[in-house]
This record gives sequence, C-alpha cells and structure tokens, in this order.
Amino acid sequence: MKSDQIAALEERIGHHFRDRELLERALTHSSHAHERETVASVQADNEQLEFLGDAVLGFVVSRLLFERFPDFHEGQLSKLRAHLVSARHLAGVARRLELGQFLRLGRGEERSGGRSKSALMANALEALLAAVYLDAGLDMAHQLIRQIIFEPELELLGQEPGGVHPTDHKSSLQETLQALALPSPRYGVVREHGPDHRKVFTVELRIRSAEGEQVYRAEGSTKKEAEQDAARQALEKLR
Repeated sequence: MKSDQIAALEERIGHHFRDRELLERALTHSSHAHERETVASVQADNEQLEFLGDAVLGFVVSRLLFERFPDFHEGQLSKLRAHLVSARHLAGVARRLELGQFLRLGRGEERSGGRSKSALMANALEALLAAVYLDAGLDMAHQLIRQIIFEPELELLGQEPGGVHPTDHKSSLQETLQALALPSPRYGVVREHGPDHRKVFTVELRIRSAEGEQVYRAEGSTKKEAEQDAARQALEKLR
C-alpha cells in the first residue's frame, strides 16, 4: 500500500500507526494473501485480527453502554449492543470511512465487487480496530470505537434513557450468517395460545452449522415480535 494511502486512512481514523504493517495486515483480505502465497512465505491476512477486533468491539461497546445508561436493564443493553456491533451497522461505518478503497483484494474478489460487499467491509473494520488496539492499546481503541461507531449511531437514533431502538435482529442475523458462510435461518410458529385479542405466538428458529442444528425459541404478541426475539438470542450466541 502506498504511503499516501496509509496517511489518508490514518487521518480519517485519527490514529497514526507506529507499526504500519499492522494496518496493512488489517486491510489484507484472504484472497489477496493466498494469491501471493509461496512455499517459502505465507502472506498474512486479516482474519485473526478480525477475531480479536470483534472481542475488543464487544467489550468496549458493552462498557460504553453500561456507563451511558446505568438505569437500563440487561435486555435493553443487549438490544442496543446487538445493533451497534451488527454487521449491518459496521458495514455502514466502513462505507462512511470509505474503507473499501484501501482494501487489498485478490483479483477474483476484486472482479466480483468485493470492495462494496457488506460482510467484507464489516470484517475489515473489526480487523482495523484490532490493529489499533495492538498498536496503541485499549484506550486508543476505546476512543476510536466511541467516535466512529458508538456516538454517531446513538445521535442518529435519538436515543433517550428509558427507550430502546427497535433493532432489526432478523436482518442482522441474516447478514451475520452470510458472513460466516452458513445457510439462512428457518423460522416457524410452533404454538399459538390465548384469546384472539391477546394471542401469544411461540416461534422456533433453526440454524444449521458444522456443529449441528441450533434451535432458539421465543414468544411475542405477534409472529414478527417473536421472530425478532429469537433472532436476537441467536445473534448473542453467535457473538
């Protein structure tokens, strides 16, 4: 990556790397690394950094929410966190940073429009957060997450203590499963009870993976409400 490109991205995130190799690795997709892999040298991609960045992001967002909304119960905090760390939200942040133009992609991924893929963008942002954490520590990562991920979204939502934004957990789950190369989730109503004016729906959500099938159940006054809560449970487990 050219030095002027690195400088441009550093300016956008407000951090200048001591170890610029960390930044380059965070922006290197596996397709690029594999194309340049030789017997003598295995090129590093951003997958391990993505794993670390996901953990750093989850911790920092949890801490920020804990401090910002001391009167919220666990369910409210969980809903906000699920939204803030969702692939959908992260991809939007990555686009605002124009992160796609800095990515190092393989030829096939480039041709298939990799620079605009939501999952790829979200993963690269998590890897970037990990690179900042390794280069400058938790305080710097905390500051960056607060500035580009946390505060702008709360301002956009118009979040006020006592209310929770109705996050679209189903969409977030769908995007997360796509990023993990897993099949789409299957929803089904397994029970209805109560009078017509106050029905309660029980929904079962099934997700297939290499470890087998995971099943989540939730209830709601509408099918949609129950599906959203089941999707929330699945997202928390996946994360």
